Amino acid sequence: MNMFKKLRYSTPSDVVFTLLVSVVLIVIVFVTLYPIYFVMIASVSSPQLVQSGAVSFIPRGINWFGYEQIFADARIWNGYRNTIVYTVLGTCVNMVVTIPAAYALSRRDFAARRPLMLFFAFTMFFSGGLIPTYMLYKEVGLLNNMWVFILPGALNVYNLIIARAFYEHSLPQELHEAATLDGANDFQFFFKIAIPLSKAILSVIMLYYIVAHWNDFFTGLIFIRDYDKQPLQIVLRDILISNSAFAGGAGGAGGTGGGYGQQFADQIKYGVIVVSTLPVIILYPFLQKYFEKGVMIGSVKG
Repeated sequence: MNMFKKLRYSTPSDVVFTLLVSVVLIVIVFVTLYPIYFVMIASVSSPQLVQSGAVSFIPRGINWFGYEQIFADARIWNGYRNTIVYTVLGTCVNMVVTIPAAYALSRRDFAARRPLMLFFAFTMFFSGGLIPTYMLYKEVGLLNNMWVFILPGALNVYNLIIARAFYEHSLPQELHEAATLDGANDFQFFFKIAIPLSKAILSVIMLYYIVAHWNDFFTGLIFIRDYDKQPLQIVLRDILISNSAFAGGAGGAGGTGGGYGQQFADQIKYGVIVVSTLPVIILYPFLQKYFEKGVMIGSVKG
């Protein structure tokens, strides 16, 4: 209603501009959200109707075959459990390492902050490669170990830079001096002043780490051989491969079974996408308020 009131007292050029911006934003929102929406409705619609293009905006021929096949595999629950453990524990370790490091590197009176920042930045551009990394993990006992999901990625330099920029520009030196005059030491200032004032950036960094851990596919594929320790993404991959193999073999004798098998395999693919992304989608609204503010701080002032 406020927008319409403003338009009543605006010039014609302002009205045209506002309408154009609104139309462009609506188109962007539609283009962004429709693929996600389509995957959701396709995962519960008849595979034949989806393949024929009859499913566009509402589900048709409700069919739960894809989810039945996904959740019929007992490993799916084990994968969920493992991924939740890796995500929660990994994110806690990430935050404990990243936030204090970012605060320390933001302090102008910390003499070693520039050399240390260069050292951290160096790792963003150069790595040891897959084979040396594999050999290193083997030597330190991280192969087939849950800690391979947590310890090697305890610090993400990109997130460190964002948090460091926040502390540099949002915590003035005068605030630290005032706290020092009141008798606060560095630890008291960090825990009682800096942390409570950084809810926005904490939410941003935490969400980045949560998404990274939840979607971590490569680590489990290369470094984990025990099925009981595999994350959700690997379990879903195995389900996709097994159903794709079934779809390819269903029509091996030249019949039409392969076509139907492929249709149901496609439905399982849609279901896998929903199963793997829905938890993060549900989590985001709870962090949205802080996430928007934190991202703007990191991008504008970084």
